[in-house]
Amino acid sequence: MTSEEIKENVLKALDEIRPFLQSDGGDISLLSIEDDKLVKVQLQGACVGCTVNQMTLKSGVEMTIKKYAPQIVEVVNIEA
Repeated sequence: MTSEEIKENVLKALDEIRPFLQSDGGDISLLSIEDDKLVKVQLQGACVGCTVNQMTLKSGVEMTIKKYAPQIVEVVNIEA
């Protein structure tokens, strides 16, 4: 899979999870994909100060991204 295909798949995964985040007043944006393995995202809105955002990131966002792009090893949130 090319870097561009990985990016497309990551974006599809974010599109799948975005409605759940938005229903709680949050959102997410893709910052970068490094070495086709590490995805950097930024949680936004209500997700920023949320006490469960690490759980959301790992069990929701990371799991969904890995479903679309299995070669991704980790997803990290970069705070603004």
